[in-house]
Amino acid sequence: RKRQRYVEKDGKCNVQHGNVRETYRYLTDIFTTLVDLKWRFSLLIFILAYALTWLFFGLIWWVIAYSRGDLEHLGDHTWTPCVNNLNGFVSAFLFSIETETTIGYGHRVITDTCPEGIVLLLLQAILGSMVNAFMVGCMFVKISQPNKRAETLVFSSHAVVSLRDDRLCLMFRVGDLRDSHIVEASIRAKLIQSKQTQEGEFIPLDQTDLSVGFETGDDRLFLVSPLIISHEIDERSPFWDVSRGQLERDDFEIVVILEGMVEATGMTCQARSSYLADEVLWGHRFTPLLSLEEGFYEVDYGGFHHTVPVPTPACSARQLAAAAARRDAHLYWSIPSRLDEA
Repeated sequence: RKRQRYVEKDGKCNVQHGNVRETYRYLTDIFTTLVDLKWRFSLLIFILAYALTWLFFGLIWWVIAYSRGDLEHLGDHTWTPCVNNLNGFVSAFLFSIETETTIGYGHRVITDTCPEGIVLLLLQAILGSMVNAFMVGCMFVKISQPNKRAETLVFSSHAVVSLRDDRLCLMFRVGDLRDSHIVEASIRAKLIQSKQTQEGEFIPLDQTDLSVGFETGDDRLFLVSPLIISHEIDERSPFWDVSRGQLERDDFEIVVILEGMVEATGMTCQARSSYLADEVLWGHRFTPLLSLEEGFYEVDYGGFHHTVPVPTPACSARQLAAAAARRDAHLYWSIPSRLDEA
C-alpha cells in the first residue's frame, strides 16, 4: 500500500480540518480569511462588496428623492430637487456609483437645499473610502503573497544516503532558479513517523527534528548556487539504527522546509517538500552542477536531480561506528606489540 503523504512534493499539506464548531473565529480575523480564500471566491466577494454598497446607497438616494417629491416635479424648473437630474432608480444608482468612486461626471449633482442628502453624501464618502481601502488592500496582499516565489525554489526529487568523511549522512539538494536571492535563508527537516510509547500510547504522525546544522550554523544558507544539505546520522539521529534493509521496509516521511526573505519585496517566503522511504536512495551521491567558465561560475540545472551509485556499507550507522571503534582499538594494541618485537 502506497503511503499517504503528509506534505506533497510541491509543498501542499494534505491536512483537512473537519468538525470545526468554533467557526466564529474565522470572522474575528476577516481580513486573513478573505486573503486565504481561493481567487474565484475573493473576486466574487470583491464584486459583491461594491455592487451591494452601490445598490444600497442608490436605493437610499431614490427614497430621498421620492419622499421629497422630486420625482413628481421632474419638468418643473421652479422646483429645487435634492439631486439635479435624478429621475428614477437607475439614475439614483448611477449617482451612487459616481459618489462612491468620486467619478463626478457633473450631470447629476447634489443641491444645498437637501440637508439629509448632504449627510448621506458624507456617510457614503466615508464608508466608500473604507470599503475601497479594505478590498484593495485585500487584493494587494493576495497578489503580493510570496507563495509564488517558492515556485522557483526547487528540491531534489530524491534524498540519498552515503558516506561523507567516513560517516553516514542523509542528503538532499536545494536550489534557487532566480537571480534575485533569498536573504537569511534557513533550512529545517522533520521526520514524520507514527510511533508507540513505552506506556502503549500510539502517536500518529509524530514529528522529530533532523539536525541539518543548527548547532554549527550550517542551517543558514547562502543560496546563490545549489547546495547539498547533509544530516549526519549519529547517535542523536533517529536513523542511528537503520540499515539499508530496514530503510526499504520502514514507513516514514521526511519533510524539508526552506525559509527566507525575498530580496525584492522583503517578505518572508517558505518552500516545502517531502521524501517518502522509497524516495531515499541508499548508496547514492549527487552529481556536481557547478563549472568554472571565463569570468563566472555556471550551474547546469539539467542534472539537478541526478545521482550516481557509490560504494556504501549496508549496515547501520551504529554498526559502522562499532566496527570503526574495534579497528581503532586493534591498531592501538597492535602498535606497542610490534615495537616490543623490534
